[in-house]
Amino acid sequence: MPISTPLHEIFGAHVFNDKVMQKRLPQATYKALRKTIEEGVPLTLEVANVVANEMKDWALEHGATHYTHWFQPLTGITAEKHEAFIWPTNDGGVVIEFSGKQLIQGEPDASSFPSGGLRSTFEARGYTAWDCTSPAFLKEDGHDNVTLCIPTAFCSYRGEALDKKTPLLRSMDAVSKHAIRLLHVLGNTTAKRVYSTVGPEQEYFLIDKKFYDERIDLITSGRTLFGAPAPKGQELEDQYFGALKDRIAAFMKELDCDLWKMGVAAKTKHNEVAPAQYELALVFSTANIATDHNQLVMETMQKVALRHGLVCLLHEKPFAGVNGSGKHNNWSLATEDGHNLLEPGKTPHDNEQFLLFLSAVLTAVDRHADKLRAGAANPGNDLRLGANEAPPAIISVFLGEELTDIMTALGKGAAATSKGQHYLHVGVDTLPALPKDNTDRNRTSPFAFTGNKFEFRMVPSSASIAGPNTVLNTIVAEALDEIATRLEKAKKDLNKEAQAIIKETMQQHGRVIFNGNNYAAEWVKEAKKRGIPNISSTVEALGAMANKSAEALFAKYKVLSHEELHSRYEIYLEQYAKRVNIEAQASIDMVRRLYRPAAIAYSSELGEAIANVKAGGATPTSQKALLAEVNTLLGSVDKKLAALEKVTKKAQGIGEAKHRAEAYRDDVVPAMGALRQDIDVLETLLPACHWPVPTYAEMLFKSN
Repeated sequence: MPISTPLHEIFGAHVFNDKVMQKRLPQATYKALRKTIEEGVPLTLEVANVVANEMKDWALEHGATHYTHWFQPLTGITAEKHEAFIWPTNDGGVVIEFSGKQLIQGEPDASSFPSGGLRSTFEARGYTAWDCTSPAFLKEDGHDNVTLCIPTAFCSYRGEALDKKTPLLRSMDAVSKHAIRLLHVLGNTTAKRVYSTVGPEQEYFLIDKKFYDERIDLITSGRTLFGAPAPKGQELEDQYFGALKDRIAAFMKELDCDLWKMGVAAKTKHNEVAPAQYELALVFSTANIATDHNQLVMETMQKVALRHGLVCLLHEKPFAGVNGSGKHNNWSLATEDGHNLLEPGKTPHDNEQFLLFLSAVLTAVDRHADKLRAGAANPGNDLRLGANEAPPAIISVFLGEELTDIMTALGKGAAATSKGQHYLHVGVDTLPALPKDNTDRNRTSPFAFTGNKFEFRMVPSSASIAGPNTVLNTIVAEALDEIATRLEKAKKDLNKEAQAIIKETMQQHGRVIFNGNNYAAEWVKEAKKRGIPNISSTVEALGAMANKSAEALFAKYKVLSHEELHSRYEIYLEQYAKRVNIEAQASIDMVRRLYRPAAIAYSSELGEAIANVKAGGATPTSQKALLAEVNTLLGSVDKKLAALEKVTKKAQGIGEAKHRAEAYRDDVVPAMGALRQDIDVLETLLPACHWPVPTYAEMLFKSN
């Protein structure tokens, strides 16, 4: 489909969406499927057969030859096994078939994906189950290769969740159940379902592929393990929202088109703060569809970039010294008819329902900050959190001045008054007064209320958003459960009990509200005084997903069993150790095979230059000083290289996952940093013609 095609024809052209189903399915089949999607009514095989046949015909009409159950294992990326629609016949021909059974269930090899002990190597059976709440779509790979992708959940033979989608769907059920209870007790008896909705913003870098191909650190770990700063960084603040360069604009246009065809509502695109950094934001959708779409965004970015001779970097900190990348997870709750439960009324204090849902979120975040931090933990984020572009590892909530004043007054049992609608006077006669939000924005806050949603800014750029949203849904479900239970028991004294709940929320959990500069050193001290945790590393954070509190929480709301929870703890610890080990091995390889040989060759060249200068009767003062500096650094590099090799080998030999991860964090990561310091200084001393890899200046400023 050419990009010149009208937008309304492009969007959703490759999605088996509601519009397509209404057109192609018999009315009875369509209604039965909608009841399954909206109410969770079991899907009969008879209905599945009709849907499968129409889905197959639709896919074939669009050029598809294969279908796949598209799922999200605990690797953090997607997985797919392609099956052709053909089946051989006895006369040497083929029939085209796709049954309801094939639509509903698949069977990939479960032993080849991370299971954290849930599966033994010889226990291969696993199942994928169709998630009919997320529409099937067509994906184009390469030249005229079209595949029907069926979003699915992935579980073991015994039913344990082996993926990121299953717990997310369970958490969505949990938060819906208790939000509906609260709405009903407040008098809204028409609401049948509450959805957690998410609008993810994806940050990323683009660099020229020729530079990427020469950097083994980027190829193996996704980030530069060495690199001196470029002469120019982001200090002029000229990149953010700057005009798009032609090459980048062409990439973005093709990316938009590919995403739109798959029904991904790519909305906003712009230059980000760092050189060669960009952002793409999606329109809100339900949490499971938003998760699917964000996975498609990351995958499609990488594919489209290659077509333009670029490489998309999704690592949280691909370049030291400039902004890293995150994923802003804009989260809210909405009824099935689209009513946003975190949308204040004309004045927030008049809206009892809003204040109760707000109280639930404050309670959840304060009580389970450690679990939210764990949901946003990975090795790349350890390099990003606390830097100038990212919130610290302390989770606090920004509410804004007016909401904070209202909640504080209610916490003291006083009458709360709103300042009402504000207007922002621009100071130019030709421009009208603009309505001003009752909350400002706070870019330093990790969890900020932005008018009708909360923006969780701590999510890693390379990670699936399923994890943090599973945590967020579950902890809010618990708070809503408690509030609904109290109001149900209150009966006639609803208003009095509601006021008591809001008051107690502020008294017990108001400490989590912070509207100031989260980057300030004073906040670290203040947070400690308030008793708010500061969890600085992934290894430490992951422990919050395996303690008694987490076990009780996730089991109570049927999101993760004890075994499923601990399997993830083991998997993520193992992934941390493996990723740092890859970085260590890449560092060792680059120093041994690239940087040391380059420095030694240059020192030899300097020695010859010194001899030539002496032979000419002059004094080689500068050459001698430079040679001494290079040789001193080479000696230091040798010692630090040996130290890195030693601690890496020691860490590799540790059997217990937690202790191994701790060794990589405490010993290997610092050893890599120490080695990098010397190599980065050498880069500033050696001539450009001697330096064996592309520099920061080349990668950041010669790629677009």
